[in-house]
Amino acid sequence: QVQLVESGGGLVQAGGSLRLSCAASGCRSCAMGWFRQAPGKEREFVAAISWSGSSTSYVDSVKGRFTISRDNAKNTVYLQMNSLKAEDTAVYYCAVRAWSSSSVYYTRRSEYNYWGQGTQVTVSS
Repeated sequence: QVQLVESGGGLVQAGGSLRLSCAASGCRSCAMGWFRQAPGKEREFVAAISWSGSSTSYVDSVKGRFTISRDNAKNTVYLQMNSLKAEDTAVYYCAVRAWSSSSVYYTRRSEYNYWGQGTQVTVSS
């Protein structure tokens, strides 16, 4: 059974930075991604990375500010968030899809098998 443990959320001023981490235990050949859900809104895609780390994707609103990366030795994915804005405030969820092709990433919620518990990111303006 895959288990995900997220960390790194918190309160930060606009323009600041945070790094989210998600450790995935029991995962094999997992593509990984980050989604977020703001109050009253649907959960949306933020960033994704293939199992090998060779391919990444971002929603337009975070391009140039957020970077997704992974350390396969630790089975951990990271989301470095810079130049944060008030509109980035949301609960951020880590997601994994097991047994993925090495260079494929996924951007749809339905494509992921497992989800983390979520971590709150609050950006004050």
